[in-house]
Amino acid sequence: MKKLLGTLGVLFLAAAALVGSLCLGSVPIKPGQVFAVLGAHLFGLKEAVDPVTMTIVWELRLARTLLAGAAGAALGASGAVLQGLFRNPLADPYSMGVSSGSSLGAVIAIVFGTRIGLGFAGSIEIASFAGALLAAFLVYGVARVNKRTSPTAALLLAGAAIGSFISAIVSLIVALNDKDLHTVFFWMLGGFGGKGWRDLATAAPAAALSLAAAFLLARPLDVLSAGEETAGTLGLDVALLRRLAVAAASLGAASAVAAGGVIGFVGLLGPHFARLFVGSLHRRLIPLSAVAGAILLMLADALARSVASPLELPVGIVTALVGAPVFLYLLAKSREGRIA
Repeated sequence: MKKLLGTLGVLFLAAAALVGSLCLGSVPIKPGQVFAVLGAHLFGLKEAVDPVTMTIVWELRLARTLLAGAAGAALGASGAVLQGLFRNPLADPYSMGVSSGSSLGAVIAIVFGTRIGLGFAGSIEIASFAGALLAAFLVYGVARVNKRTSPTAALLLAGAAIGSFISAIVSLIVALNDKDLHTVFFWMLGGFGGKGWRDLATAAPAAALSLAAAFLLARPLDVLSAGEETAGTLGLDVALLRRLAVAAASLGAASAVAAGGVIGFVGLLGPHFARLFVGSLHRRLIPLSAVAGAILLMLADALARSVASPLELPVGIVTALVGAPVFLYLLAKSREGRIA
């Protein structure tokens, strides 16, 4: 009963975050006006709605809020999968070097786009997505070569090394092409400014696929929680699970980065908040982690466009300001042995 109430509470928070995000911005809008706009579009209700308010809510805010929610959900579920795979509560999607790979793809498209045929609309997102997946495959390939370290530890070590190497390449490209520094800077800090329904339609399929894959991995991850040797004796193909988990988490992180740039800590914090309500059983944890990640990123996006209005802050700054202290707190608890 307690877990059911917790689940309902999280879902209520998600609905509240969605409405709150539609209300906040450089032009504050009352909840009643938001519901009137949604009713007019979704249910054909003929309430008198100001055309300007209609445009702000439906055309400018709703699509980017749903996009932020989709990206946050993908990151939250990916974080839960990786924390279950590594059995480490401090793991997150970017520990696989995905963020560095996505940054490299985006920077290449921004700096060299017109020279290499990437000057079309959406090319930055496509290049970012490809870079993220390429980094994940590279990390997995390097980890497989290492026979002296456990496969799980090898993945983390390979991710850290390759992520640092790719980040150095990104810094070199930016240093040699400072005319594009402003665009690169805001992409690497993340944000959903200027995003619309077309961006949502592009990002949603990959995010949905990563979520579906994460949900299917829930029961195997519960078996793995007993330990790799025990899971193997129970008939679980640990090597196959490792490959599928890395692929699902990387796809989720790649879809999120392609949607809004590099945004940290959501994949780390989402599972922790969900765990407070439903415990560590993955068939409950992964769906709630997705919802928690969506809540976090929708709220971060709302704050980013309202706290310094009319200026809009990069969302990555907001998530880092909240996430870094929480990460340090979790790290301190893990050293004391109080985090499973």
